[in-house]
Amino acid sequence: MGDFYEYSAPELVHILGKRFRDYRLRANMTQKDVADQTGLTITTIHKFESGMANNLSLGTFILLLKAVGSVDALDQLMPELPESPYLIRNKKQKAQRIRHKKQ
Repeated sequence: MGDFYEYSAPELVHILGKRFRDYRLRANMTQKDVADQTGLTITTIHKFESGMANNLSLGTFILLLKAVGSVDALDQLMPELPESPYLIRNKKQKAQRIRHKKQ
């Protein structure tokens, strides 16, 4: 696909919508099947798949991923990071935040 930084947010939503449609079809589901499973409207699903859903919430996106059996993809989207040595204080206590010293 290339560098996603090259795309605007609406373009990325359009790409995700097209990919979701492919996942839905491979799961042998209709838009109505997804709507029934998620509680969303067919219109919402259609708008997302056609790239017209500019304000799709993260919660709605997660419902859609669950419907087609791809919610585990969230771990690839934002994997858990290992603990940072910069955030660990003495005796393994996590720092609340990093404060910079005044000069």
